Amino acid sequence: MPLLQHICQLLYDSHVGTAIRESDNAFPIIESVHVLGITLLVGTIALLDLRMLGLVLRPIPITRIARTVFPLTWSGFVVMFTSGFLLFWAEAAKNYSNPAFRVKLILLALVGINPLIFHTTIYRRVHEWEALTISPWRARAAAIASLTLWSGIIIAGRAIAYF
Repeated sequence: MPLLQHICQLLYDSHVGTAIRESDNAFPIIESVHVLGITLLVGTIALLDLRMLGLVLRPIPITRIARTVFPLTWSGFVVMFTSGFLLFWAEAAKNYSNPAFRVKLILLALVGINPLIFHTTIYRRVHEWEALTISPWRARAAAIASLTLWSGIIIAGRAIAYF
């Protein structure tokens, strides 16, 4: 048995994994919290992405929106990550071979790389373009990639239950 599969089986068989999975309330509550965390995370990211595309809040500078939403974004991330890990813990052995779960993990890796590239390149010169109603093409491309990847993550996450 490969190491990763063995770790997934250990998580699945653990007391915590079993307790979450077999509880009448734990899994649905954690799943609901997970959805709320995703909503907060993706909602705040989408607001910034849509601003960079020039579709909302055009008169407001990008940095002002970013400063306002980033604390909420990080809060959503913490809630989403923690609840997502608990959901994974409860079903790790099943998720190991689930194609939708694997797609979701790949998309999560890509959605993590997107802002890393964005913040180390185009965002470094945000003071030059933040007041424009429509951002430079590279910022718009990052926004489109972000919206696309997050949509894919949500779809893949929902599809986990069907595979």
